[in-house]
Amino acid sequence: MERLDASELAHRLARNAEAVCRHYLSAGRRQGAYWLVGDARNTPGRSMFVRLKETAKGPAGKWTDAATGEHGDLLDVIRASRGLVDFKDVADEARSFLSLPRPVLQPASANVSVCRPKAATGSADVARRLFAMSQPIERTPVETYLRQRGITALHGTGSLRFHPRCYYRPDEHSPTETWPAMIAAVTDLSGHLTGAHRTWLDPDGFNEATLGKAPIDTPRRAMGDLLGHAVRFGVAGEVLAAGEGIETMLSLRCVLPGMPMVASLSAAHLSAILFPDLLRRLYIARDNDPAGDSAVATLLDRVQSAGIEALVLSPELSDFNEDLRLLGADALRAAIRGQIAAQDVARFMELAA
Repeated sequence: MERLDASELAHRLARNAEAVCRHYLSAGRRQGAYWLVGDARNTPGRSMFVRLKETAKGPAGKWTDAATGEHGDLLDVIRASRGLVDFKDVADEARSFLSLPRPVLQPASANVSVCRPKAATGSADVARRLFAMSQPIERTPVETYLRQRGITALHGTGSLRFHPRCYYRPDEHSPTETWPAMIAAVTDLSGHLTGAHRTWLDPDGFNEATLGKAPIDTPRRAMGDLLGHAVRFGVAGEVLAAGEGIETMLSLRCVLPGMPMVASLSAAHLSAILFPDLLRRLYIARDNDPAGDSAVATLLDRVQSAGIEALVLSPELSDFNEDLRLLGADALRAAIRGQIAAQDVARFMELAA
């Protein structure tokens, strides 16, 4: 059976560029030698143009989004319009469109040459592509989701984006599903994107059972290089707050709006976060469970060994988002006021008064 690599799939799609556009970019229309549409996610508009036939300016199938500067080929169109992440899913979708059989995988050996995609599943490259395909959270289900969880301070949330059709697969033997999702950029201390975190959302809205997350087995997953890195809100200086969850740290920002914060995404990753060079005082936002206690203990040892002052912030309930939702912002503000250094009250909290 014929095996096709990414370049050959892209070439075959380009030979059928208009048919590809009519199928995957149905919100657009043809104008001369180009297909015009809003973006690769099939948003109505005219800022993205796909070349339908080879011209002096380049080959068929190549596209450019004039609004963002993004560009790519028709495999990228399939990936973005269908909300795919894994290259295998993109290739399978392309083969299906082209009515090509799926390849039979051969075991790797010294005599077998295996073509691999440039970006392996779950890699930082895939994470960067996913984040680039997503849109700012303003007036999207992500903004609604956060506000329904009591989070109203959404300044400095450029690390969060919305994807309307992010693919989810329960396991390798299950069919792929599509759900809206909050996409978070995981970055290193220099701001370089190393990974991404997905929170799939319930399209039917908020309820107390799921707190707005999609009703699936694992509504949160991360990809890429996470160790030591985090989702960042604000620019870290001498003072920083660090915790596990995105919603936890955004809840704290509702009462400490001026304080830079990072979400490590898990207890294990919280204990391993890297410290900015200028850091002098670290607030550790503790989750009220055994894993949270263990992460705090490990991180305290590292902070103190680095000569950095550490203060632990503890919630009344299971975490700070639960405190915000069930006890209210005023109660959370009063509790945090008593746990932070006196000089930081005026510096970071007064904006919330």
